[in-house]
Amino acid sequence: MIGILVMAYGGPNNLDEVEPYLLDVRGYRPTSQEIIHEVRERYRQIGGRSPILERTCDQANALEAALNSKGQRFKAFVGMRHWHPFIDQALADMSAAGIDKAVGLVMAPHYSRMSIGAYFKKVQEAGSGPEIAPIERWHLLPGYLDALAGRVTSALEKFPAEVRAEVPVIFTAHSLPERILEWNDPYPDELNATVVELAKRLDSNPYEFAFQSAAISSQPWLGPDAGEVIERLSSEGRKHVLIAPIGFVCEHVEVLYDVDIVFKQQAASLGIQLERIEMLNTAPQMINGLADLVIDVVKEKKWL
Repeated sequence: MIGILVMAYGGPNNLDEVEPYLLDVRGYRPTSQEIIHEVRERYRQIGGRSPILERTCDQANALEAALNSKGQRFKAFVGMRHWHPFIDQALADMSAAGIDKAVGLVMAPHYSRMSIGAYFKKVQEAGSGPEIAPIERWHLLPGYLDALAGRVTSALEKFPAEVRAEVPVIFTAHSLPERILEWNDPYPDELNATVVELAKRLDSNPYEFAFQSAAISSQPWLGPDAGEVIERLSSEGRKHVLIAPIGFVCEHVEVLYDVDIVFKQQAASLGIQLERIEMLNTAPQMINGLADLVIDVVKEKKWL
C-alpha cells in the first residue's frame, strides 16, 4: 500500500486553542495580548473555530477514493503544519500502518519557500516515517483550473444579468513578506501563470490579481492588497465585484473572515455588491486531477 500525506496549514478547533495555535504559527516569539485578542475575535466571528481540518480530511478521503477507483491501493493521512494532527504525527501513523512509501501533497497549488517549502521541511525534521515523494506545485493542473473557472462562472450568476459580463473579478492569494523577492521565489510568477490560464477559460469579464490576508507585522508584504483594489474599483464607479480566491482550496479564516466579513463590509460601505466564488473543497475535477498527478509521481518512482 502507498500512502498519501495530505497537508494543510491547520487551525484552532475552539477559542481556547487560538492562543497556543497562534504561538505555534509565530514560532513561539513573544506575542502581545492585543494580537492574541484580535485573532481570537476573528475566530469568534466565524463561529469560534476553523473548519480547515474537516475540509482537508474530506479532500484526503476524496483523493483516496479517486485513486482506489483506478484499481490502486492507496491510504491517505492528514497532517497539519501548525496544529493537531501535526505532520510528524501523520508520519508516525503511516509507519504504524506499515507504509514505507508515500506521496506528499500540500493543499495549496503555488510554491514558495515560505509556504510549500516549509511543509516539506517539517517532513524532513520529523526524521522518521516513510519515504516521501513531494508534489511541490500544481498551479497549472487542468482539473484545478477547470474547477476554478466553473466556480467563477457560477458565481457571476449572483449578479444582475444586465451587468454580469462587466463584473470585475479579483483573483486573490495569501500575501507573503516582500523579502521572498530577494530569493527569486517563484510564488508571484506561479500565481500570475494561474491567472493567465484562468483568463483563457473565462469570458471577457475584466480581471486582476491582488493579495490578501497579510499578517499583523511591521515588515512589508506583497501587494496590492485586495482591499486597496476594491477601493480603487469603487472610485472608478464599479458597483459589482467578484472575489475568486485561487491560493486557497477550502474555507478557513482567510476566506470566512477576511473575505466574507472584512471585504464584504468594506464593499457595502462603498455601495458595492461583492460576492465570492464557492471554494473548491472536493470539486471532482480538482480531486481527479490530483489523483492523476499522484499516480504520475508513483510511476516515476517505480512504486507501481
